[in-house]
Order: sequence, then C-alpha cells, then structure tokens
Amino acid sequence: MNGEGRLRVTLLDDFRVCRGGTTLPVPGARLRALVVRLALAGGREVERSGLVDAIWAEPEDLPADPAHALQALVSRLRRTLGPASVDARPTGGYRLAVEPADVDVLRFERLAAEGRDRLRAGAGGGVGAGGGVGADTGDPAAAAALLGEAVALWGDRPGTEPVVVAAVVPAVAVRLARASTEAVADLADAELALGRAEAAAARLAALLAEHPVHERAAALLMDALAAQGRQGEALALYERVRGHLADVLGADPGTALSERHLRPLRVPAFASAPAPPVTATATATAIVPAPAEAPATAGATRAGRGNLPAPLTGLIGRDDDLARIGTLLDSGRLVTVTGPGGAGKTRLAVEAARLRRHAYRDGVWLIDLASVTEPTEVGAALLATIGLRGPALFEASARLRGTPVGGLAGGLAGGPTGGPGPARLVNR
Repeated sequence: MNGEGRLRVTLLDDFRVCRGGTTLPVPGARLRALVVRLALAGGREVERSGLVDAIWAEPEDLPADPAHALQALVSRLRRTLGPASVDARPTGGYRLAVEPADVDVLRFERLAAEGRDRLRAGAGGGVGAGGGVGADTGDPAAAAALLGEAVALWGDRPGTEPVVVAAVVPAVAVRLARASTEAVADLADAELALGRAEAAAARLAALLAEHPVHERAAALLMDALAAQGRQGEALALYERVRGHLADVLGADPGTALSERHLRPLRVPAFASAPAPPVTATATATAIVPAPAEAPATAGATRAGRGNLPAPLTGLIGRDDDLARIGTLLDSGRLVTVTGPGGAGKTRLAVEAARLRRHAYRDGVWLIDLASVTEPTEVGAALLATIGLRGPALFEASARLRGTPVGGLAGGLAGGPTGGPGPARLVNR
C-alpha cells in the first residue's frame, strides 16, 4: 500500500485517524475504543474477548449478545474507514489494516527502545564531554536523534497518561507514561554525553517539576548543573529531592543520588570526578540494589552470588508483566507485586530479579519472611539467608557495620543504617 493511502492513528495527542492528508471521523466512544484497541496491536489480530473487554469495560454495560454487538461496531468502522480497513480473522478476532510505524504509540516505543540501546551499548557511566555522566562507548549522537524523535511525539506532555488510551486500556496508559519519563531522562543522558549540559538541565528540570521523586532525573540534573559549574545549585537540588523522598515515600536517596551529593564534599572539582551509573532501587516485594561498579568491602558477599531458585520451566505469557517491572525498576526504588494467592507473584518477582542479577555486585537474594513475626527479626533473617547463623549473627554486627549488607540489615531491623545495601528479594 502506498504511503498516501496508508492509515495513520494518533493516540498520544488528540485522537486522530488519517488516510493520506484526510482526517477520518470516528464518532462515538465505543467506535473510538474499538480503533484504539485495534491500533495498539499494530496490525496484529486482537481476540474478540479482548475487544469486548476494552469496549464494554463495566459489566453493566455489556450487551446481551456481545459478539453481535461487536460485529455491528466493526461494520460501522468499515463504513467510516473503508471496507478493507478491518479484517475478520478465521479465529473470530479482528485486525486493523495499519502498520506499526503508523501508530504513534508503537512508533514511540520503537524509537525509545532503539535510542536506549544506542545509549547503553557499552555504557559505563563515564563522564561526557561536558563533564556530565553519559555513555562512554555507546553512540550518544544516534541515541539523541532517536530519543528526540520519540519524546517529540508527546509534545509538551511527557509523563502524562494518554487520555484516549487510559479510557480503553488503563494499564497500557500507565506503562506509556512511565516509559515517556524514562525516554526524557535517556535523552538528557545522551545530551550530557554530547556536552549539551544546558539543554539537558532544562529538560530534566521540567521533568522533575512534574515528577519530584524521580531519582534518576535528579541525579542527571546534578551532573548537568555541575558540568556548568553550578555545584551549589546541585547540592540544593539534592536537599529538595531528599525532602520529597522522605515526605512522599518515607525513603532516603539511593546510591547514585547520594554519591553525587558526597562527591563535591570529597573533591574540589565536582565535574571531574566520575559518577556511578544511575540505577534504580526497588523491590518485588523489596529490592534494594547496590551499584555493580562499587568497590568490594570487607564482609560483603562476592560478585555473582545469590540464592534465587533455578527455574524448572520457562515463564510463559508474562513478558508484558516482566517488561512493566523492568520499566518500574528503571524509574523507582520500590516495586511491589500484588495479586491473589496462586497468581504467580513470587515466580514473576524471582524471574524479574533473575533477569537483572548481573546488574548488582552482590547478586540477588531471596529472603523468606514467612516465619518472621517481629519487625526486629527481619535483620536476622537477612543475615541468616547469606549464611550467618548462631553466634555469627552477633559477631557480624561489628564486622558489617558501614558495609552495604550491614546497612540493609540495620535498616530492615529498624536500626541505624550504614548505607544502601546489595540487592535482596524479600518474599512475604
């Protein structure tokens, strides 16, 4: 099909369906919901049940004969968009005759993913040309081009759930909003690597104004400010973000942000000191990672260790859930997997942790708290999991004080912490 006759669907901005230069009317909320759900599939078949659930989300709105009502809606859509616009599949589903590149949501996801891959290919958290932190062996110029195009699709509203998508598939809208904030941070990271500290600072300041507890954006903004010689503003930013984290999440800043705060206090030239990579801390139901590049400390476990159970089979049908957890881990310090008993929460959390195990110096550990009845016993459970039992529990306190493991154990036990700890997966 030639470019002029191709169907194009806009979902991130005002809802639009175009063919060539002509905007096609799609009247009615249910007809628009049908287009949204089909467009998100990018030309792939959508099962009848999936369409019915998207169009009639509330049980009281469900028609007596959903299949017949759906068929009637498809007929209306064909009259609006053209008879060949919607195909009925032999399995009972339908597909919209549209290319993934012609749906702005799918184009954004592709551009953002390609840009992130270019940025992180060989990235080691080195200092960019302007003194900021960026990819040192990746391709920041190509990344900036791809990410700039991706972010531009959101106009001036990155981080906002697309209204038309939220009305039909709310979970997808939440995922897209989070992905857009990460794309903005990735773009700023690429700009820092290219020496464009001023542009990165403006972009990150706007992002933080809407998302004041986004630690990665704050850490990158501190880099951008430092690259311009604005160390005082960088330190003031840290204090503001620390206050927001305490008020909103009841948490302290993570490792990457804390290191950026300590750096100017250790060395005079803030911009010349390499920064640790910006990593997220999270749990599922509790992951607190340590940076993979941090130097080993006495009493800390060796790299590559962990106790995650080996999977006996592959995890089937949970790719979307794993991708969503990965996105959340990139943007936040805490991820909680919830659901009814038997839904596979632990299996999903363990698999998500296993996929990221190489990112953490001390590995990823599963801690079973089923037998823990008192908050003060949590720290002991952690130490027992890593192999300290009996008298060693008491001896470990002095030996691990000030190390990541000691800090995590103290924090979980409600005592003083010595700093962020290694990755630990807590099973409740």
